[in-house]
Amino acid sequence: MRINHQAFAKDVKQLIREGRDAEAEIREQFKAGVFKPEDFRIRAIAEATMGRGWVDACEPALEKNVAVIQESDGVDSTAFSNITGQIIYSKILDSFVRPEFVGTGLIPTQPTRLSGEKLPGVSSLGDQAAVVKEGMPYPNVGFGEDYINTPEIDKRGMIVPVTKEAIFFDRTNKVLTEAGKVGESLGLNKEKRILDVILGEASTFATGGKWKWKGTEYAVYETNAVDYVSYFYLNSIDRIFNNYEDLDYVEDLFDQMTDPNISTLESPEPILIAGTRTLLVAPKLKQTANRVINSTETRKGSTTTIQTLSPPDKMGYDIKTSPLIRARLASNKTTSWWVGNFAKAFAYMENWPLMVSQAPTNNEAEFTADIVARFKASEKGTPAVIAPQWVVKSTGAGS
Repeated sequence: MRINHQAFAKDVKQLIREGRDAEAEIREQFKAGVFKPEDFRIRAIAEATMGRGWVDACEPALEKNVAVIQESDGVDSTAFSNITGQIIYSKILDSFVRPEFVGTGLIPTQPTRLSGEKLPGVSSLGDQAAVVKEGMPYPNVGFGEDYINTPEIDKRGMIVPVTKEAIFFDRTNKVLTEAGKVGESLGLNKEKRILDVILGEASTFATGGKWKWKGTEYAVYETNAVDYVSYFYLNSIDRIFNNYEDLDYVEDLFDQMTDPNISTLESPEPILIAGTRTLLVAPKLKQTANRVINSTETRKGSTTTIQTLSPPDKMGYDIKTSPLIRARLASNKTTSWWVGNFAKAFAYMENWPLMVSQAPTNNEAEFTADIVARFKASEKGTPAVIAPQWVVKSTGAGS
C-alpha cells in the first residue's frame, strides 16, 4: 500500500492538537491491518514531521546538531515519535507472536504484579454431601488450605536504534529488519522457556521445572505412585506411541489420578478431566499421530482372524508438534509424546507483556553515536507449573 506520508503526518498532528491518544489510534490501525510497517519510509516520515531541514542535518558530512534544529518551527518530534514508534512496535510484535511458537499457544497468560508468589486456593470438598433429616441442622464443613508457589520473574529486552544515517539514506528496510530480529529473539526465548517446562526439561523450581504445592517441590512428570498421600499422580510413562491403544492407556492413567486436596489413602477422589486433549508429539511422530487420530477404520487380530473396529474419537485430540521439541529434549528426542490439557497444567505468569518505549530526545547516545531515536522492547514473565496432573508424558523408550 502506498502511503501519503504528508497527509498521514498531518492527521497525526491533528490528533495530538486535539489531545487524543495518537499513539493508541495508530496502533489500532496497524492491528486492524489498515497499515503494515513496510508501507512506510522512515525518511519520508521524518520530512513530514520534523521538516526537510532536520533531515538534511542528519547527513553525517554536515555534522549539524539535530537537537538544535528540533527546537525550530515546523518540527514535531511527538508526531515523529508516535508514528515511528508504532511502526517499529508492529514489526517487533509481528515477529514476537508467531504461529509456529506452539508452546506459547498451549498455555494461558496470567497477569500478576508479583515476582514469585503464593497462589491461594480453596481445597475441594469432594463427596461430602450428607443426608439432612427433617428439622435437623446442616453439618458444617472445613476448608483446607491449598496453595502453590510460582517462580520469580526475570525481565528480558533489547533496544532498536535509529541512526542519522538510517534516516538520511532512508534505510527503512534495515531498521525494520533489526526490529524484526528483536521481536523474533524475544519470542523465541519465551517459547523455549515454555517448552522446557511443558516438556519436562527444566530441572529447578526457579526455571519452572518443579511443582511447588503447599511448600513441597514435586516433579512435573512423576514416575512413581506410592500411595494417595505422598504421591497423588503418576504422569510419566515410557510407552511407544503406535495406535489408539496407547491413548487408551493414557486415558486409564487419567482415570486413576486423584485430587491431592481431597484424597486420602482410604478414600481417593478422581480428577475430572473433560474436553479436548492436546496430543503433543515429537516431529517424527507427527504422521503416526495423524494416522491414529484421523483413521477411518482400524483392524486388530492375527493373520487368520482380523477384527474391524470403529475409528477412535477424532474430536477428542488436537495434534500439535514443533521443530524445537527435538532440540529442547535431552533424550528420547524422536519418540516422546504428551497428552492432556496444557492450559490447566501450566501458565505464563506475566508482569507485563511485550512493550516498546522510546528514549527521550537529546540523550547521550544522540551525541556519542549519532542515534537520533532508540526504542526499547521488553517483556517480563515466566512459565509456571499449576497442576501437573492434567498432562501425561511418555518417553516412548519402552514397549
